[in-house]
Amino acid sequence: MSSFSLPLDTAVRAALQHLDSLETSPVGARATLGELRARLLKPLSETSMAPEQVIEELVDDTRGGHLGGAGGRFFAWAMGGVVPAALAADWLTATWDQNAVLYACAPAASIAEEAVGGWLKDLLGLPQSASFALVSGCQMAHATCLAAARHELLQHRGHDVERDGMAGAPAVRVLASNRHGSVERAVRLLGIGDGNVRDLALDQNERLRPEVLETALRQAGNAPVIVILQAGDLNTGSFDPYVELIALAKRCGAWVHIDGAFGLWAATSPRYRHLLEGHAAADSWATDGHKWLNVPYDCGYAFVARPEAHRAAMSHRAPYLVHHTDARDEMDWNPEWSRRARGFPTYAALRQLGREGVAALVERCCELARGLVEGLGKLPGLEVLWNPVINQGLVRFRDQSAGATEEDHDRRTDEMVERINAHGGAFFMGTTWRGRRAMRVSVMNWQTERHHVAMAIQAVAECLGCK
Repeated sequence: MSSFSLPLDTAVRAALQHLDSLETSPVGARATLGELRARLLKPLSETSMAPEQVIEELVDDTRGGHLGGAGGRFFAWAMGGVVPAALAADWLTATWDQNAVLYACAPAASIAEEAVGGWLKDLLGLPQSASFALVSGCQMAHATCLAAARHELLQHRGHDVERDGMAGAPAVRVLASNRHGSVERAVRLLGIGDGNVRDLALDQNERLRPEVLETALRQAGNAPVIVILQAGDLNTGSFDPYVELIALAKRCGAWVHIDGAFGLWAATSPRYRHLLEGHAAADSWATDGHKWLNVPYDCGYAFVARPEAHRAAMSHRAPYLVHHTDARDEMDWNPEWSRRARGFPTYAALRQLGREGVAALVERCCELARGLVEGLGKLPGLEVLWNPVINQGLVRFRDQSAGATEEDHDRRTDEMVERINAHGGAFFMGTTWRGRRAMRVSVMNWQTERHHVAMAIQAVAECLGCK
């Protein structure tokens, strides 16, 4: 018997038990912080332990400490589940243990990633000439794309940022629509600095208007400028008007980057791709696989319309490295050196779903999100703040007491989110939108069906005291 057999068998049993329990188990974690610390923060043993015992104890010690994010009743943040083929491929990815940085050390991984890049550009409506990178998530996709932008913009001004760094370089200005925190962190990592980012005012539909961008570009003067547009705002799912905005930015010599962490997947749907009209004219795009494509974590995608800038910002050569003359070496396009072969799960997910399956997944989630928001809006004391454009909505719990203030409604909303998650029938998360606390509704899981929506509405009703 292989030394791997017992621990892997133990892991398979535990994994299937977890997956099978998602339909009926509480969605939120049940173990407390203290309980998890008591179980897991144990002294490191002096002697070895049988691997199957390690796995058994790991399962026991973490019991109750996992969210049911892989199931159909999870509506928090913007997180998808995992389709079966992607999960199985992810297990094999760990088993094969390839360092997918060069074709020379992971040939199959390199070609699988090459296939994935072509498929994704086709599905997302991006230029086939664009370069791409598979990175750990959308934050590193932003960092990769903005590094290419930084190279291009500063090169035009005679500054070699890869050689000389940011010292002495013209300050890069960032004009942002609906900026997500992952963009802020990427800007910090690249040395651009958060102080050089300007968040632009949005209209009542959470969209950036051309006249606002035009004013900001004029005020930026001759500075190198990156314009960041939104495809699917985190709270509202809103999309910017790309045709007008991109043309305006290009006339001013700015680089246009689109944050499409989940909204870029609307391009796969005949029903929703009109929301992205004109997006292909941008210079770079970022999105996540572990959102709407439902692949395991550690998978984001960066695309750059100007491959020469992308490669210049990332590539490295050393005497001990072996570069194939024809194959694609991943290290030329992404910031990681030691990296897992994350192309395999994406490859498997796209093969399982196909073009029609991806579109159906997007459209079903959007329909279910609308049904969930509408159903919640019928409950007493709930106010719908935002009906979904795609798969994101907002509701607010109003304090029914006489003379209740906005602060009371905020408090009531936070209390209800906590109560619902403690109930276990569904899982949501709060946010602040236009100065008010709200509960976000995010539907992104391939397993979510109508009965899960009904269960979630019933759970909220029970927490409100309704029968």
